[in-house]
Order: sequence, then C-alpha cells, then structure tokens
Amino acid sequence: MTLQQRFEPRGVIPAVLLPFFEDFSIDEASFRAHLRDVAGVAGISALTINAHSTEAASCTFEEQKRVLAITRDELAGRLPIVNGVYAEGSLEAQRLARMAHEGGASALLVFPPAIYTMGQRPEMAIEHVRRIAEVTDLPLIIFQYNPAGGQGYPLSTLLRMVDEVPTIAAIKDWCGNAQLADRQIRALHGRSRPVHVLSTHSAWLFSSLVLGCKGLLSGSGSVIADLQAQLFEAVQNKDLALAQKIHDRVYHTAEVFYADPFVDMHNRMKEALVLLGKLPRAVVRPPLVKIPAAEIERIRQALIAAGLLAA
Repeated sequence: MTLQQRFEPRGVIPAVLLPFFEDFSIDEASFRAHLRDVAGVAGISALTINAHSTEAASCTFEEQKRVLAITRDELAGRLPIVNGVYAEGSLEAQRLARMAHEGGASALLVFPPAIYTMGQRPEMAIEHVRRIAEVTDLPLIIFQYNPAGGQGYPLSTLLRMVDEVPTIAAIKDWCGNAQLADRQIRALHGRSRPVHVLSTHSAWLFSSLVLGCKGLLSGSGSVIADLQAQLFEAVQNKDLALAQKIHDRVYHTAEVFYADPFVDMHNRMKEALVLLGKLPRAVVRPPLVKIPAAEIERIRQALIAAGLLAA
C-alpha cells in the first residue's frame, strides 16, 4: 500500500471512552454500544482508541490489544482506527506500535513520554518517534503538549522530527497557546509535504479551528461528536455565523468537561453519557476517583444548556 492510499488524518476524529464494571474490568458490551453510537454520527472521519480517553495509562498491553480487536470487529471497516501509543520507554512504544499495526489500526497517535518533564533533548524526541517508525509504516500523529510543561516539543524540534520521520502525517495540537498554534499551522501546512494540524483545544475549539486546522481529535467527541462535526463543517464552509451558534452550544460542555482539575475531563464525560442514558455507569480506574455529586449536577445543567438533555 502506498502512502497516497493510506488514511489521511484530517476531519473530525472523536476519541472514545472505555466503560468499566464496578470491579474495574472492561465492560465490553457497553464499549461496543458506545462505539456504535459515536461511529454512527454523520461527518466523522475516524475513531481514536487506547488514548487518554480510554484510560490507556491504566490498561495493560493485553487490554489495549483487546480494545483494538473489539473496535475493529465493531466498526467492520466502516471507519479508520487511530490507535494511541502511550508508553514511557521507546521499546515498549515499539511493541505497542507493532501490535496496533498487526491489529488493523490505520494510524498511530504518539504520546510523549512523561520523562520529558525532567527535560528533553531534540535527539531524544526524534529517537522515540523514529523507533516507532522502524516497526510500522502507518501514518503517525504526533501529540503536541504544551512545551511549558516539558512534554511538548519546541517548534524547532517538531520540524526536525517531521524532516527525519517521513511517516509523520499530522500533529494533535494541545500546545495551549494561540500564538504558537498559529505558528505551527503555518509551518506545518506550508511544507512541501504538508503535515496536518488537528486541534485538541476543546476548551476553545471554535477559535482553534478558525486558525486553519485540518481537523480535530478530541475526547469530548465521545459525547458531542455531532456538534463537533457541524462546527468543523461550518468553519470549513466559512459560515462563521452558523459556527458561532454551534459554538454557543459546545461552550457549555467545554466549561464543565475542562474545569479544574483537568485530569478529570474524561471522568466527567463518562458522567455525561450516564446522564444521557448512553452508559450504565461512570466507573474510572484508580488513581482516578468518582467526581462529587455537585459536579455531576453541574454537568447535567450544562447538557441542558447545550440542548442535549431535557430540563
């Protein structure tokens, strides 16, 4: 298969959630139902699994392999699958990448190792991605964190990485800075081999899309994939009046999903799906814990304000 025939990471790519039973085992039936629900939304281009939203940090290698197998079986080729590569070491990242390639993924979302919070050299970042590219020719999506936290890549490093690893096809941009986001879009989209910028600035999604992103990859798509698809289409059509109206609905969900502490964002999305009758329970794996009742009530009010739940 040539690069031209492969999945091109662009458009609306929701990152789905992973339901658990009370004993923290995977609820496969609920996961399948969730996959069907999100995959049935018009206007999405792929689904993401084994990432933050599916609590990959708390899942074993075998569980991630099973999540991919279930997803592939449930989608039956209807949508491409983006599989996360979430690992602290490059050798384990290789193992995950090989598993995802053999398991039928269409692209890989490459997370930065947490060790970068203690400092990173450009050569380290490039080596990590290069080792993944050694074991698979799938398109890579580089997860760009906020450089201020240590895990994000300086723009110079990101450009070197793209030069040295030709299978990099996109970045999932979470840099947290509108000026840097604009620079990245101009630098990456303007290359002779363009690299797409996918926004994951879900707390300010409308603004980030107007800057010129080629799509979005977001965990909140597990709840509001339809609104995201409508918003992206409106921005692409340059219908900013319609985009603003859709944003006014998305805003309410973003305010509760991305409140402090930020680590609970997908915890809150599970609670939203319970309120919407789409998940039977909102169990998360430790060290995450269930959010307070008052916060769940704020989520309920936000869903009502967004027009997703009856008062």
